[in-house]
Amino acid sequence: MEARSVESASSQHHGDAPQLRSEGAAHGATHGATPPSAPTPRTTLARIALVGVHGFGVHHLHNLERLRAEGLVDVVAVADPNPPAPGTLPATTAVHSNLGDLLAGNHSPDVVIVATPIQTHAPLALSVLAAQADLYLEKPPVASMKDFLHLQEAASAAGRSVQIGFQSLGSHALAALDKLANGQSSPELPRIGTLKGISATGRWVRDRAYYKRSRWAGKRSLDGVDVVDGVATNPLAHAIATALRIAGARHAEDLASVDTDLYRANDIEADDTSVIRMRTTAGLPITCALTLCATESVEPYVTLHGTEGTAVFHYTEDRVTVRTEDGETSHTFGRDDLTENLLQHLSEGTPLLSPLDHSGAFMRVLEAIRTADQPALIPTENVVWVGSGDQAHAVIPGIEDILDRATRAHATFSELGLSWARPVTSGAEALFADPADQLSGEPTAQPAIPAAVLRSGSGLQQSLSPRPYLHPVSTRAGIVVTDHLASDHAWHLGAGFALQDVNGSNFWGGRSYRRTAGKYVDLDDHGRVDIAGITRGRDYTELELEWFGADGSPLLKEHRTFSRSLISPTTWRLDIQTQLTAVVDVTLGSPGSHGAAGSGYGGFFWRLPVNASPRVFSSTAEGEPAVHGSVSPWLAWSGEFDGGPATLVFGAPLESPDPWFVRCNGYPAVGTALAWDTAVELAQGTSLARTNTVWISDGSLDVHQIEELVADR
Repeated sequence: MEARSVESASSQHHGDAPQLRSEGAAHGATHGATPPSAPTPRTTLARIALVGVHGFGVHHLHNLERLRAEGLVDVVAVADPNPPAPGTLPATTAVHSNLGDLLAGNHSPDVVIVATPIQTHAPLALSVLAAQADLYLEKPPVASMKDFLHLQEAASAAGRSVQIGFQSLGSHALAALDKLANGQSSPELPRIGTLKGISATGRWVRDRAYYKRSRWAGKRSLDGVDVVDGVATNPLAHAIATALRIAGARHAEDLASVDTDLYRANDIEADDTSVIRMRTTAGLPITCALTLCATESVEPYVTLHGTEGTAVFHYTEDRVTVRTEDGETSHTFGRDDLTENLLQHLSEGTPLLSPLDHSGAFMRVLEAIRTADQPALIPTENVVWVGSGDQAHAVIPGIEDILDRATRAHATFSELGLSWARPVTSGAEALFADPADQLSGEPTAQPAIPAAVLRSGSGLQQSLSPRPYLHPVSTRAGIVVTDHLASDHAWHLGAGFALQDVNGSNFWGGRSYRRTAGKYVDLDDHGRVDIAGITRGRDYTELELEWFGADGSPLLKEHRTFSRSLISPTTWRLDIQTQLTAVVDVTLGSPGSHGAAGSGYGGFFWRLPVNASPRVFSSTAEGEPAVHGSVSPWLAWSGEFDGGPATLVFGAPLESPDPWFVRCNGYPAVGTALAWDTAVELAQGTSLARTNTVWISDGSLDVHQIEELVADR
């Protein structure tokens, strides 16, 4: 296929590849297409042609100059409709305006490097292979899976090698990370235990000028041709490619699923802020949370989450930091240059570090992005513009914490319930049949909004102990007073009922405290709670729930009832009653019952959002140290929430004087402890009940006002 035009590479990739370096012999991956005959040591300089000399092509020019000075290559020709500046190239290098003219120029290149806009990759790459040259193709390889498969076929038929420009895959750190991913240590880094998941985080800043640099920038397609120039496929593509390589996902069939959640704050077609969530066929979750709308740019990183620690790979710096209970270890590795690796592959048979065939998993992700719905526009009220003119850049307030929450919980922005995200389409619905204000019959200027949303929890990661919960729960003025999937404790899920230990299964989420270890340990012991049935009324909802242990065996059945009372224009009351019935003999425990003093949480639990000037108090005590572990008829929390002041009054269970579990300084939460320091034994067929009441009020309430509410319980 002849390509007669190449868009100027001055508008080409502004990616996340670091400055190219040579660090010696190649390491790692197996090669792609096999040359027609066994390689022999080269006795002449490798003849190199470069297509695209601006944008990222400048990096290639500098690198080729280094290789030329080392006596390894001869840069025979370049092609670009915008010629390079005089003196940029050796005098012997021919300059052409397009690849077609270059290939017709009798230069006989051994390798052609293509560093041009995304939509030109497929036709140019096919032309190079048809000319019987080996190929270095910048990332992303092509703009669709169809083109990728066509390119694979062409490379195989031509018997040529194709290296894809994911420069991070040349890092020597990958060998050490491969050991960590398999539960081993490396000479440089300690082990992190069993790998539970991988995440990638990218927080960059891109201004309006970035999207004006070319007519294809920020486009999903151009003139009917796929471009797919989004945050995950171009500027931060290395984050996804590196995470996939560490996970061992090289081919499309190595991924069992790919979920996309795409957004844009800029006036573009493509996404600038997205979550890409994958799961390998082996069940390993990989979540990439990426934005070009950060407060400031930071080096992107890939995190390996293990049972005994984490390893953070800053791939542009080849730096890995491992954190375990024993402390922190950091090591900076070397890197192999992919161009040099390709030359070694051709002359010595050295395996390619980033062969075309190993981009299949990445192309599966790109195809999911290409075929996804158009990115949702983030409302202007949720975006702050910093700077002026073309230098202005969009900032999504709180995006750093949002990305952290997404990666820790392996959740999409929609699942986090962000105000600017698409609403989830399943697993979340209003707790009650109708909005509260439509039922009261009272004249009110308050908006008719649901008082609470019931989430099934069925889509949560197993390590979060999937279970139904309420979030968001709001005051009558619409102030949200619950939180979920928080960055500090991703398994804290709104308002609900959970236990950390039922016959050895964790229904709380996170790590489990074990007396024998004397500490929290990361175990594959998480159970789940499923909704077996639901009945709705105007002011009540009943759930039939089934508790399944980590091995899938049934342990408990639960009947949970939510009822609503409208107290005043500023206050409403929520009663939550649960009745647990043992399917088999069960022991209901907590960290406290396992010996962790003061940590007897488990039972009713309410995670609050961060709020200013919090005050937690009861009728007899005030402040976290005083109320935590105490027994009192009620406990109140007041604070300045996002939207205004609000007060929550928690009524103790009617059936038992369970101690209060309270956290204020580390994170905001209130619960009643079913097994504070002693486990509860429940024989098969017997039941246990708890009824908790919460008064949810706008404004700040004093003790007298609270006592009046509680007196009517």
